[in-house]
Amino acid sequence: MNTPANPLVSIVTPTYNRADFIEQAVNSVLAQTYANFELLIVDDGSTDNTRELLEPALADSRVRYFHQENQGQSVARNLAISEAKGDFVCFLDSDNYWPPEKLEKQVELFRQHSDYDVIYGDIIIIDETGKEVTRKNMSRYSGHIARYMIRDNCVSMNTAMAKRRCFDELGAMSGKRRVADDYDLWLRFSARFRFLYVPEFFAYYRVMDDQISSDKTRRFDSNWQIITDFRREFPDAMSEQDFDSGFAAFHSRKARYLASQGARSEAMTEMLKALRLRPLRRASWRSLAAVLLK
Repeated sequence: MNTPANPLVSIVTPTYNRADFIEQAVNSVLAQTYANFELLIVDDGSTDNTRELLEPALADSRVRYFHQENQGQSVARNLAISEAKGDFVCFLDSDNYWPPEKLEKQVELFRQHSDYDVIYGDIIIIDETGKEVTRKNMSRYSGHIARYMIRDNCVSMNTAMAKRRCFDELGAMSGKRRVADDYDLWLRFSARFRFLYVPEFFAYYRVMDDQISSDKTRRFDSNWQIITDFRREFPDAMSEQDFDSGFAAFHSRKARYLASQGARSEAMTEMLKALRLRPLRRASWRSLAAVLLK
């Protein structure tokens, strides 16, 4: 797909009781240097004054507002995607925001690299007050990235721009779980589509105690279900060896987390699973050493 001269970009913003931050998120979209976008805001049953705060923005014809009874973030995102008319789709959560050139830069990148399907980058982590915490990011990859994605989600949701055809061919959010549904989406996309990682900061990502994603135990449980489903549904996405390596990496990472929480016995159980899968994988032995030293 060649990028149109002035493609429409659909921006998906689910929100639930984020009155403290929704204006900043929306204003960061309205301040974009690239103007041909539609912003689809789905209010997932907020009980605060979100709707009132959004009134000024709704005067802009590019902003569309939807309200639903509380059904979760994935259902809200899917509603917006079903209504989206754009050539590309982006996600911006209502407690985060974008730098002004985010859309313009990514549209131009698609013009230069039309053989890629998803373009994403790095985040600047901020705290609840908006103070910068760190610019350190995890390792991210380009190309056919399934063998990296099976190890952990390296795609930052709020930085990604994806071609609409990705959703048309593989669907939107699965809605199977309230945690890590973004991982499920990008992992499925990695089975068929090419990703381009650009080492630029495309989003400010706010970290707060009440975020669903802050519950690491639930996230590990969801991630296990996601990678298990993926292996069953996309067995040709990578070699059996790469699948085993990815699962070993998951068990190792979970073991280190459990050890950090003082759950030594459970951590050792996870390490044994990792070593059974890939006994010669040096990273697993390093993780075992880390668990023992805890």
